[in-house]
Amino acid sequence: MKIVVIGGTGLIGSKLVTRLGEHGHEAVAAAPGTGVNTLTGEGLAEALTGASVVIDVSNSPSFEDRAVMEFFETSTGNLLAAEAAAGVGHHVALSVVGTERHPEIGYFRAKIAQERLIEKSSIPFSLVHATQFFEFVRSIADTAADGDTVRIASVLFQPIAGDDVARQVGRIAVGTPLNGRVEIAGPQRFRMDEFFRDALAAMGDPREVVTDPHARYFGAELTERTLVPGDGAVLGEITYADWLGRTSAGG
Repeated sequence: MKIVVIGGTGLIGSKLVTRLGEHGHEAVAAAPGTGVNTLTGEGLAEALTGASVVIDVSNSPSFEDRAVMEFFETSTGNLLAAEAAAGVGHHVALSVVGTERHPEIGYFRAKIAQERLIEKSSIPFSLVHATQFFEFVRSIADTAADGDTVRIASVLFQPIAGDDVARQVGRIAVGTPLNGRVEIAGPQRFRMDEFFRDALAAMGDPREVVTDPHARYFGAELTERTLVPGDGAVLGEITYADWLGRTSAGG
């Protein structure tokens, strides 16, 4: 089937395009760099012609509160309208575990708005809520840094490899629409402060990780289970140690 991947040149999108192609599907990478812009609508109608499924793994270029809200509302509205016109039968969107628990985080608010637009549309859908990616560990540490100190709360943390995200999103995309959500997470659960202490050491990062119950995550204090899924989550196969070994080896 023809599957259009919005954000198809990014971290998860590029993995999805490769994986879907290997399974015999016509996977189209749609992004501004390939002539498809969901904010302006440029190239959308052409890209979606004949598509059975659209997977949206796009992301806002700015995480500033107003900008990220405008991105997800405008992009998703344009995309859903184009899908309805093209007769697309399944809309899949990648979101984040815990969005509803901390609406004071601007990015989470924007993802909630995106999901509401999808739920209200006439197009069958599947929402995939993922935990934080292994690939973002360093950038998360950077946002929590205060000079040579990284302040992290001792809450539960269950990150996932990008390859596992692509595998699960692809599997859901070629299946029957859920008309609901599924949560995906890594195979191991950690204490967030301990994880970052070990992870930065393994990267050769000299910064000290300090346990701080009031440490903020993108502006909000975390509760014990903010970042982990509930019961019934689908778990990935790749451990952080294995992923780090592959990354260090260039695999």
